[in-house]
Amino acid sequence: MQRYPAEWQVAGRELAAVMEDGRAQKLNEYSLRAKAELEVWRERIRKSKGNSRVIESALPHLVRSRMALLALDKCYLAAATGKASGTIRFSLVNGFIIQKLLFSHHLTRKMASLAWFRFWWRWVTQKRLLMPLVQRRGIYCFYTRTLIARLTAIIGENSCLEIGAGDGTLARFLGEHGVRIHATDDHSWSHAVEYPPSVEKLDARHALGKYHPQAVICSWPPPKNAFERHVFATRSVETYVVIGSRYHFASGNWDDYAAQSSFEWKEDRGLSNCVLPPELESAVLVFHRL
Repeated sequence: MQRYPAEWQVAGRELAAVMEDGRAQKLNEYSLRAKAELEVWRERIRKSKGNSRVIESALPHLVRSRMALLALDKCYLAAATGKASGTIRFSLVNGFIIQKLLFSHHLTRKMASLAWFRFWWRWVTQKRLLMPLVQRRGIYCFYTRTLIARLTAIIGENSCLEIGAGDGTLARFLGEHGVRIHATDDHSWSHAVEYPPSVEKLDARHALGKYHPQAVICSWPPPKNAFERHVFATRSVETYVVIGSRYHFASGNWDDYAAQSSFEWKEDRGLSNCVLPPELESAVLVFHRL
């Protein structure tokens, strides 16, 4: 804000208007526009091979978009925690319970026990802090042993590809259950996610073309993304599983889900109830080729 006051004046005015409107859909659209503008100008810089004039033209757009996303992140965290500034952390008891239920160590997720979670979650008094604190590290949900076992049964002996794999947690769990799976991601979240060597740097289209999988899985694809349509266009795919939100503005490209005609699909409520925490109101969508 201090270094780019003119850009902040524009970004701040736009953000204030969106916040005054207050609707989640408008906030989401604003976030998507900011992300799209970032990608457009980054791509122009890449194609120019770092041309100084292109960078100079791009800078105001990059700065405004980044300001908007950072400000939205702060607003989201403040709304969830009730704190506009200062350090936000769990109490000793809440932190201990959450760590034991969901993580093997630090921020490495483990397959959670659904029964133990349901018993202990009632005692956590800072539930609303969990997702705002971990989402900035690329963690959008937690997987239970029950979920992994049921997904393994759905995939069976088929070759499987995970797209948008992030830190590779889901693929790791499925692999431990015997699923033949490749984890891929375009690594566009390298500022927040520490990608392990097991997550191959490939965007969805190229990953599908390389592996020709029979089953595909994706956890929390971005809303209105442009890559899920490639899943429906890949002839080898017989099953596609999406773990995300039942709210259309929060994840997935629901327009593409409705427009495709090669797969029948529905939400599997049993699977949805195995994604944690329940406050997310997650939805697991299962597509089968007709």
